[in-house]
Amino acid sequence: MRATFLLLLLLLLSCHAPAPALSLPPRPPVRCGSGDNAACVLSNAYAAWSSDRADCPVSAVAYPASEREVVAAVARASADGARIKVVSGFAHTIPKLACPGGGGGNASTLLISTARLAAVEVDAAARTVTADAGAPLRAVIDAAEARGLSLTAAPYWEGVSIGGLVSTGSHGSSWWGRGGAVHDHVVGLRLVAPAGEADGWARVLPLRRGDELFPAALVSLGLLGVITKITLSLEPRFKRSITYEYRDDSTFQDDFAAHAARHEFADITWYPSQHTAVYRVDDRAPLNASGDGVNDFIGFQPTAIAVTAGLRALETSLERSRNVRGKCAMAAVEGAAKRLVGNGLKNNGLLFTGYPVVGYQGKMQTSGSCARSPASDLLRACGWDPRFRGLFFYESTAIFSPPARFRDFVLDVKRLRDAAGAESLCGVDVYNGLLVRFVRASAAHLGQPEDSVVVDFNYYRASDPAAPRLSGDVWEEVEQLAFVKHGARPHWAKNRLVAFAGVRGKYPRWGQFAAAKRRLDPRGLFDSPWSDEVVGGVEVEVDKGDGCALDGRCVCLEDRHCSPGQGYYCRPGLVFTEARVCRYSVSQNQ
Repeated sequence: MRATFLLLLLLLLSCHAPAPALSLPPRPPVRCGSGDNAACVLSNAYAAWSSDRADCPVSAVAYPASEREVVAAVARASADGARIKVVSGFAHTIPKLACPGGGGGNASTLLISTARLAAVEVDAAARTVTADAGAPLRAVIDAAEARGLSLTAAPYWEGVSIGGLVSTGSHGSSWWGRGGAVHDHVVGLRLVAPAGEADGWARVLPLRRGDELFPAALVSLGLLGVITKITLSLEPRFKRSITYEYRDDSTFQDDFAAHAARHEFADITWYPSQHTAVYRVDDRAPLNASGDGVNDFIGFQPTAIAVTAGLRALETSLERSRNVRGKCAMAAVEGAAKRLVGNGLKNNGLLFTGYPVVGYQGKMQTSGSCARSPASDLLRACGWDPRFRGLFFYESTAIFSPPARFRDFVLDVKRLRDAAGAESLCGVDVYNGLLVRFVRASAAHLGQPEDSVVVDFNYYRASDPAAPRLSGDVWEEVEQLAFVKHGARPHWAKNRLVAFAGVRGKYPRWGQFAAAKRRLDPRGLFDSPWSDEVVGGVEVEVDKGDGCALDGRCVCLEDRHCSPGQGYYCRPGLVFTEARVCRYSVSQNQ
């Protein structure tokens, strides 16, 4: 075991070593065949959707480069009564929200890509930045910093568009000021909505904070129309100072709120199998503070393709052999590598040499170097790039409010750890543990109605959706603890399908959003069967077929929803006995 540990450590360190300037950029989400009548398909960045692994066929794709061209595209589709959806040049949304549905060859669907809608303009006097919806987050940040200004909030992954991240409620971490959610820093946006013939089949709505429709348009999930421009507030440029503190997790449930109140950009990463919580001490620093640090999170760096393929093969082998100890060895090695390199923080932009790491906001708030290279050396890529059989995982995100619910959730997960054994939780620690962030109450109808705690966790996803996962019952129980027992809300851009059950009832202003939806899109042109599954706009019959619980399409009610042929049966949870999970048993009677 010690030799395996050292080998894994060497592999991970080689993976996290300084990368060449060039790496293979991600593939575009829309791919079309050749010829005038060639079919096009849409897939997300992981080549898998939360509810259906199949690609999304679309009959027509538009690539507008201006708002005028967006209006023309929406007008044509509106006149034809076509279903319309919008996708960015990145497509990291895990639910199938961007698929218009209808199937290949169906002339009644249109996909609008914002990949060419990417202009950015900074108004230094007004301290705002106005970006086209398809503008990459990194381009917006860099444009602001070049004018001596900073964007206050941003998600941790920069490989997203401004329109996409605002529409899905993406966020960083802060309970200070306007908070960590990017949409709460929006002061204006422009929306192209369908219209009737008298209005030319499409209309442009310029919306600003205080307008009646503004709270609905902020987190709209692409259901109201096409956002063309977004204006965000900025601050004078500032620096940040980051230190990671490693602590025992015994008091984690009692001190998370004090940590968030004490530090402006605080977060906590919990490694439950290792009984460890890592507290991010993250605050503003004076502009004259020494340091030109960079946040280059190791999970978002260009990674050697051979290494990620090897790690995926190793994890798959451990899964198939039910080797829990091997999973725990992987988790320990990953944690040791992260700690050694400061989780990707680099002093003076080069190497990690110790805490604190001080740098400008634009270099410290978000990362994603694997996504921004314009060329390739064919050796490195984003670790999850589906072309190279690398990482493949589920990502669950639960949003708790009031924060006391998160405390109760943590205590339940600790009880589950005691009941199932700490080794059963190693699978999440192989990735990034449970990342705990903080967002403030929002004015957006589909934003958070109260100050909230957001928990993200990634875990192994089998290539075959019908394949059971090692300790899968534990993570199904964690999901149901979060979303059922403690009433957490799902992040709109993440999660398996089961997380969205009853989601409308968890948003007190859902009725106001629905009213805005009826007003702006009365014919439902921006609806689809896939978005209906997520938002619950209509009752969707979930196919409770054989194995449906294994990939999160259902909660098991019968053994056949698991995989009895492989020894997995539907059983009550260990701590939350109302939960129903697929648990391995040597006998059906156990």
